[in-house]
Amino acid sequence: MLPTPPHHLHNVSAGPEHHKCWPSKMSTMRLTAIPILLLAMAQVHFTPVGNVLTLSAPLDVGFRQMYNLQFTEAHRTFQAYEQSHPEDAMGPASRAAAYLFSEFERLGVLQTELFVNDELFEGRERPEPNPAVRAAFTQAIARSNQRADHALERSPNDRDALLAKVLNLGLEADYLAMVEKRNMAAVSTSKQASKLAERLLRVAPDSYDAYVAIGIENYLLGLKSAPVRWFLRLYGARTDRDEGIRKLELTAEKGHYLLPYARLMLAVAALRDNDRDRARALLANLAQEFPNNTLYRQELAKLQ
Repeated sequence: MLPTPPHHLHNVSAGPEHHKCWPSKMSTMRLTAIPILLLAMAQVHFTPVGNVLTLSAPLDVGFRQMYNLQFTEAHRTFQAYEQSHPEDAMGPASRAAAYLFSEFERLGVLQTELFVNDELFEGRERPEPNPAVRAAFTQAIARSNQRADHALERSPNDRDALLAKVLNLGLEADYLAMVEKRNMAAVSTSKQASKLAERLLRVAPDSYDAYVAIGIENYLLGLKSAPVRWFLRLYGARTDRDEGIRKLELTAEKGHYLLPYARLMLAVAALRDNDRDRARALLANLAQEFPNNTLYRQELAKLQ
């Protein structure tokens, strides 16, 4: 979840994720050299989301509800978890995610057209965020970071605390880029998320959700023009598009809470490469797993 779709997410989002026609810009060039990775992925068997986000773990249930656009239920689930686990930073981090995705849905920023068409995304009207949601979102992140910092004081390598802080930075970057259109602030926050994700992965290499932070930074910024990429590198941003896809794929296949989000981002990547079969497979999987989420069905219908 991160600097976000032109991204994103988010693209991000984002999404997020996040169109009435697929842009041909870049498509002609890429048709002659579609990454081997994407071609190979067309045959990948998807791990069922039900094997990852179970119906028994409270946070899993809440994330399933969130991806299924059942935000009232998700907030209820996350609130109950937060109250019963007052030291766990993932409780309020999950609530922040639900606030962000509900704004994405309300504002329509996860339309894939925004991810695919850079000019449309950059030229869109500035959304009108809900100040109450923004305040609740910010407060949830603050509670989560406070709990995570306390845990890290006791144990500097606490993987759950590190994951919560990575998630918080990614959520904030998505909000800055996709809702407030503060792109440079989003890049800076995304860079922090990526660095912290690397720290987490050194401690816990199997924390595959962390790869989203690195993957989205590389993929989204790697789509920018050469001069823009050069400028972003001066700020320490990573702009390797293919490396971004590889990281997103790790989360899409082995992740946990962010597995569905990574699959949406890979669908965006496939559309940008004019790999409609790959995009169709990813969106069909998401539509089946989350039947209440109309975004997946709408985008899938455009590919039929």
